[in-house]
Amino acid sequence: MPKNTTINLRVDSKVKEQAVEILSSLGLTLSEAFNLMLHQIKIVNGLPFEVKQRLPVELNDGYGSYVCECGHVHGYKNFNFEAVEKEINDPDTKVYDNVDDMWNDINAESEDA
Repeated sequence: MPKNTTINLRVDSKVKEQAVEILSSLGLTLSEAFNLMLHQIKIVNGLPFEVKQRLPVELNDGYGSYVCECGHVHGYKNFNFEAVEKEINDPDTKVYDNVDDMWNDINAESEDA
C-alpha cells in the first residue's frame, strides 16, 4: 500500500527517545510502529490497547501534594493533621486489621442509608 500522507506529531522528546530505543530493539522504526498501530485501530475499530484512568501522581514538593485522576493538583499543606491525630487517639474510633473488613463496613453503611 503506497504511503502518501504525512502526519506531524508533537511529543515529549524524552518519551520519544525511550520509545525509539525500545522499538529499535524490536527491529522497528517509529514510523513502522505508528503504521502498525493505525492498522490495528482500523482492525479492532478502536485503540489496540486498554486505556485506564490515571492513578494519582505524588509530587515532590515537600508537602505531599499529588495530581489526582482528573489531573487536579491537591496539596496537604492545609491538611489538619491535629484533627486526624485526635481521631486516631479517640478510643471510639474503629480500627481495621485489613481492608476487606473496612470495605464490608462501608458497604453495610451505604446499604443502611
